[in-house]
Amino acid sequence: MHQPVSDPRPRVLHVTQPVDGGVARVVTDLVRAQLGAGARVAVACPGGGLADRLGALGADVRPWRATRSPGPSLPGEVRRLARLIDEVRPELVHAHSAKAGLAARLAVRGRVPTVFQPHAWSFEAVGGPTAALALRWERWSARWASRVVCVSEAERATGVRAGIAGRWDVVPNGIDPVRFRPAAAPAARAALLPDLAPDAPLVVCVGRLCRQKGQDVLLRAWDAVLTQVPGARLVFVGDGPDRTRLAAHAPESVRFAGSVTDPVAWYRAADLVVLPSRWEGMALAPLEAMACGRPVVVTDVDGARESLPPALAARCLVPPDRPAPLADAVAALLLDPPGRASLGTQGRRHVLDTHDVRHMTEAVAGVYRELLDPAGDVIPAGFTEYRESIHS
Repeated sequence: MHQPVSDPRPRVLHVTQPVDGGVARVVTDLVRAQLGAGARVAVACPGGGLADRLGALGADVRPWRATRSPGPSLPGEVRRLARLIDEVRPELVHAHSAKAGLAARLAVRGRVPTVFQPHAWSFEAVGGPTAALALRWERWSARWASRVVCVSEAERATGVRAGIAGRWDVVPNGIDPVRFRPAAAPAARAALLPDLAPDAPLVVCVGRLCRQKGQDVLLRAWDAVLTQVPGARLVFVGDGPDRTRLAAHAPESVRFAGSVTDPVAWYRAADLVVLPSRWEGMALAPLEAMACGRPVVVTDVDGARESLPPALAARCLVPPDRPAPLADAVAALLLDPPGRASLGTQGRRHVLDTHDVRHMTEAVAGVYRELLDPAGDVIPAGFTEYRESIHS
């Protein structure tokens, strides 16, 4: 698994499943930065949109057939990934999310430095015996992770409390403040929702339609919001396994926009962005919304407090799985345009200071350098340029 001496640049293999949502955006940001710095980057993932986008960036994309969740297909997925790793011969493997983390650590078993990034813990996503199995796996497999990279201190603390003996780094999520920047709402709203009254209060929820993201809680809260703000409208942006069930219970004031390649226009169209998650590591949607100058309401799960400036917590954090406090917070902000404007300005400033994507990519580069050159004698070629390029 050692690359030829003729090319001193480090070769990194990212392994990812899922291939959508926040995980895909983090992988894309890392791959873009690493390629721009001159590193050799390969990616193993199922084919589709993410594979096409990463290939267009110049990554060496290797199709890896894998389902989203563990199941009977796992042994075959591990064998295929092991063969792929032998072909790529990476100096470092970076596995993203529970499924890729499971398969990659079984395939590598410590033969090369391995970074595991859970992007929210798998044992929080399930219940009963399945949760116990997921937790047992995470404890046992920690031996094969050279580092566990958490996106928030709260996510790391959850892992520690669960008895996972990891070698930890905390690297908060980051977003591109140039791509996600403020713009006037009316133009975006007219393009996306031409039949919507210009003065109708608009709430937008961006995320995969699944139990984790808690859209069902927001729907249960929505009648109480309408009682206080009768003209309000709600748009769910995204797709997922719960769409049919959610749509069956949605009133006329709720719309489903489906999956979108770029959510920027929806953030700009919104008066308020809501993410009612049941669990997270550190969600990207609130950071993206704040970068666009929009206020947010989020549930107080892992990473949420760390993603907000302290001044916003009192108005923008609500307990998870509680429709009534969620409805009160949403209605109060919809009825307070000056307050929303102030919160949006504060949120944008916070993202610029704390969650710029360059901070995230630099921190990951630092983890790689420590693993590839633990004695600090020679910084691997490609990561000296990586560190310098993100500041240019």
